[in-house]
Amino acid sequence: MDLKIRLVLFASHLYFSIGFPIQVKTEQSYEEVAFSESEEETIYGLILKSNKGSKTRLYEGDISPKRHRSAMVCPFNWCFWPKSSNGLVIIPFVISSSYSPEEKALIIEAIQEYETLTCIHFVDRTTETDYIHISPKDGCWSYFGKIGGSQMVSVHNGGCMRKGIIQHELNHALGMLHEQNRNDRDKYVVIAWQYISPGDFYHFKPTRANNLGLEYDYSSVMHYHRFAFSNTSGKATIIPFPDSRVRIGQRHGLSNLDVAKINKLYECEVHSTLLSNLTGSFSSTIYQSPYPNNTNSVWLIRLPAHKIFLQFNSLYIQSSSDCASNHILVYDGGSRSDPVFLNKLCRPKQLPSVVSSGNMMLVELVSDGTSMPIFKASYSSVQCGKTFTAVNGKFESPLYPSHYPPRTDCAWIMIAPEGFMVSLKILSFHLEDSYQCQHDYLVIYDGGTSTARSESKYCANGLVPAFISSGNVVLVKFHSDYFLEYPGFQAEYSFISS
Repeated sequence: MDLKIRLVLFASHLYFSIGFPIQVKTEQSYEEVAFSESEEETIYGLILKSNKGSKTRLYEGDISPKRHRSAMVCPFNWCFWPKSSNGLVIIPFVISSSYSPEEKALIIEAIQEYETLTCIHFVDRTTETDYIHISPKDGCWSYFGKIGGSQMVSVHNGGCMRKGIIQHELNHALGMLHEQNRNDRDKYVVIAWQYISPGDFYHFKPTRANNLGLEYDYSSVMHYHRFAFSNTSGKATIIPFPDSRVRIGQRHGLSNLDVAKINKLYECEVHSTLLSNLTGSFSSTIYQSPYPNNTNSVWLIRLPAHKIFLQFNSLYIQSSSDCASNHILVYDGGSRSDPVFLNKLCRPKQLPSVVSSGNMMLVELVSDGTSMPIFKASYSSVQCGKTFTAVNGKFESPLYPSHYPPRTDCAWIMIAPEGFMVSLKILSFHLEDSYQCQHDYLVIYDGGTSTARSESKYCANGLVPAFISSGNVVLVKFHSDYFLEYPGFQAEYSFISS
């Protein structure tokens, strides 16, 4: 290891031995990667902005130190919310009437993600003595763990109204700490003390806590941002080690490791996975042992923006007349209260693809333990598209009849009832002309996935022949590259009896 890096780490460790940070120069290679402060405006950066001028005394920027403690090492779990006999952690809550309907809906969406992925269930408070009161006080802040009585979680309806910020503060109420204050953080980040004012040193003090055997999470919703408490514009206070290019913090919400920590901390007996990359795949075979009886396994796909194109690549599942044994459900959203795309699928056949209406989609596998359901699925981000189940309808390229945008991918799925076919007509068509349609194109698939037989790639300006499917599902994909845009297309479909 380079001598200068050794000195940086030694100085960081020495600070916690003598209680005062030594001023050191950060090794030059750490400063070669430039990150603007605007790019690093993560959840915690937004929290600090919102908390400027707050009259509430806050520890580490957003924690009220009414009872100073680390919830992850509290004796006898007295600062955890209790677990019910059914395995759920029930937390009564109240949302202030000061919020608008849109703000209240955002808070509910943030709360529902816990119910989807963990055993934490927030329920409307009736007469419970201990409960969380979400209110627009003076910034974004919370207490550590359960403190008893009416427990404030401040979510100001100015800069705090983001799902990730709401979840950050609720995590504090559950007993979660800031990620970069783990007791092993010096293995993963270097603190640049020379850019931190002495009065802010305490915000970076490691906390004696149980890390639950889980790896360090640079993308945690609980991580400080790169420029947290910097006293010099453009100078980072937290530098990932050994690769300074790693991005830290984010602004979208719980990470997969955040979910794992909650489930391990509260001993949740749930099978859940959060998928947040723009493309990816997942499989029921990630579990090495048979599913316990009556166990639901969920995969929540949550993208930063755009829609989700999901397709099942393979499926083996026990067939039953009423789907009572094992089945798959796909929801158009992030919770079980959202509309169902594919309902109680239990027959071993090719499943159609689906396109979400927003940036989240939930896949649930229900198993009674009688057999081992197996499936593999993949997903990708698309800028536009829709899943159609109505008997007829129209769709078109983005911005039609104006020129479609560059670098755009769209997918439309038409799913007719069993015993019906899909009739598709292209009413207007004008795309960029190229050899073998390698630039901009439209593809029609005679089936529910991109592996089904395709008629052809269509481009240029002219007629596209009418199409009737051989089955009950049709997939249409549109792609544009970075150069030359045209008016695009308009299409209509209808379901006809086979």
